[in-house]
Amino acid sequence: MWRTFDSTTLRALRLSSFLFSSSLSSSSSLTAICCSSSFTTLTATIPSHSHSHSFPSTSRVSFADSRYFAAPVPRCVSSLPTLDWNNAVSCSEVDAESRGEGTVHQDMKPSIPVRAFFFSTSVDLKSLVEQNKPNFVPSSSRMTNYIVLKFGDICDSKGSDTFLSGSSGYYMVVFQYGSIVLFNVPEHEVDGYLNMVKKHASGLFTEMRKDEYEVREKPSLSTWMEGGLDYIMLQYLNIDGIRIIGSVLGQSIALDYYGRQVDGMVAEFTDINREMEATGKVKMQRKKLFQLVGKANSNLADVILKLGLFESSDIAWKDAKYAQIWEYLKDEFELTQRFTSLDFKLKFVEHNIRFLQEIHQNRKSDFHELLIITLIGVEILLSLFKIV
Repeated sequence: MWRTFDSTTLRALRLSSFLFSSSLSSSSSLTAICCSSSFTTLTATIPSHSHSHSFPSTSRVSFADSRYFAAPVPRCVSSLPTLDWNNAVSCSEVDAESRGEGTVHQDMKPSIPVRAFFFSTSVDLKSLVEQNKPNFVPSSSRMTNYIVLKFGDICDSKGSDTFLSGSSGYYMVVFQYGSIVLFNVPEHEVDGYLNMVKKHASGLFTEMRKDEYEVREKPSLSTWMEGGLDYIMLQYLNIDGIRIIGSVLGQSIALDYYGRQVDGMVAEFTDINREMEATGKVKMQRKKLFQLVGKANSNLADVILKLGLFESSDIAWKDAKYAQIWEYLKDEFELTQRFTSLDFKLKFVEHNIRFLQEIHQNRKSDFHELLIITLIGVEILLSLFKIV
């Protein structure tokens, strides 16, 4: 027969050995039990022989602390729910909690805010570098359409010795096509850095586009990177990581602007088609049509040539860790899908432009034909007057 002893304080017990012996002439004995408090509560399932001490199956039994424990004496007995030995906590968990290791240490550092802006069609990077030479971070990358400026006291690190989070250092990535990405810049200082770049920008927009992201550093992260909702977690963030993340965010915010521009053209052509459906006439002037043609072509050229959506990053090509960040962020911000959608809308605009051009061309041909017919008629009349 088996008896069960229960306890709610099993995690306080550190069990080194358990010996059981039974005898027809003596009581059962427990030996070699090490305790960490003034009394120990034991939960176990042990065989009960005819002459062994027996207790109710739902009892909590406490033994006095003794060096030898030759004859354990019950001090208190209370009725508690039965806990089977098979469901008990493992000894490793008991040891961990007895040493105070029950809580996992978290080394999460303060998050790094990342803000992306798109406010102009072009930035003169050369003049910007000339005025900020002490802050310029030289690049070994072959990409020449952006620069990185560093502000504050930051030590460059290729490893995990220095962290940007929690520091007073800032990074600014400026792109030639008009995007700016700020790392770790407090919100109240953002305008100062934007004004610094606007002095070297041309084609300023009336409305600036903005997007926000977040980078978290965790040195004990089991993998190199881990994605989340509106953030990416890395073991550490260095200058190469800043270049990779800045490139994707700069392209994303610019693509958002061009997408809205194309959406506006699609909406305009939709209204024209509905009006033409209702009245059977096209009222668009030739000048307006040419303006739409130029706008569609410039948007497509800017997206393909300036943004460099189809160009690979040499940093990602050299190091698989940064290739992982590059691919993850491109997928996270859906750059390929958004460009595909933009390209489809531009094809719709192109189709409507071609259709309207044909209409205007036909109108012009009709006018020329009517003019020729009128001239021929005038010539015939003059000939008749001469004959008469």
